[in-house]
Amino acid sequence: MSFKRKNGRHKLELHIHTRYSHDSMLSLPVLYWLCRIHGIDQIAITDHNTIDGAIAFKEYCKERGGKIQVIIGEEIMTDSGEVIGLFLNENISGNLTVEDTVQAIRKQGGLLYIPHPYDKKREKTVLKEHSLQKILGSVICIESHNGRNIDPSFSREQSRIAEKYQLQKTIGSDAHTGIEIGRNYLEHDIHNVENPEKFIEALSKSCLYSKPCIKLSHSVTKFVRIMKMPRKKRLKCMKEKCMKGIKM
Repeated sequence: MSFKRKNGRHKLELHIHTRYSHDSMLSLPVLYWLCRIHGIDQIAITDHNTIDGAIAFKEYCKERGGKIQVIIGEEIMTDSGEVIGLFLNENISGNLTVEDTVQAIRKQGGLLYIPHPYDKKREKTVLKEHSLQKILGSVICIESHNGRNIDPSFSREQSRIAEKYQLQKTIGSDAHTGIEIGRNYLEHDIHNVENPEKFIEALSKSCLYSKPCIKLSHSVTKFVRIMKMPRKKRLKCMKEKCMKGIKM
């Protein structure tokens, strides 16, 4: 199976969730083989509020010959919405101020990446624009398309925000399920992106490829989130959803 695409360029998929996230069941073996099948040879794992999945997947790939380069990242919930830290070596706690979170990322020598800067269906997780303005000088890149945008207008607005603040655009996969792997990625010719400098260079030289959201993936994520809850909380949540359905 090919390590690169036929044209010799690398495929980099950013913003991936694994079973280490509270809303994903994507196992490391399944993720590995899907990456191989789709020719993804560079990947950033960004589980919610933990780098454990990224570390585990990096080791998993290393044991299999290092055919996939893994960037260790974390999608961190701040008091103003989510941000992503890349090239981390320690977990960063959630629910800090956005300024403290950015400081924690930079203290580790990491890079700040802004996911889904606009999304009407996920407003709780979107970083507020006034908070983005406070940290503009630290932002390395921002998503101009997120693989989970259920409306094409969300991508247009995300791209507009990137242009408004003159930030480097990127594509975020935001895959939580196997069916989302290999759909949204960057293509470039930088061989090694496992250090921040080369990653930044790759961003500047990338072609961006995107596909529309697979809406079923959102339903899968909701189901997984409920199933991963503690039993009492899960039963309560299911009861509330049933009652809501009856009222409708």
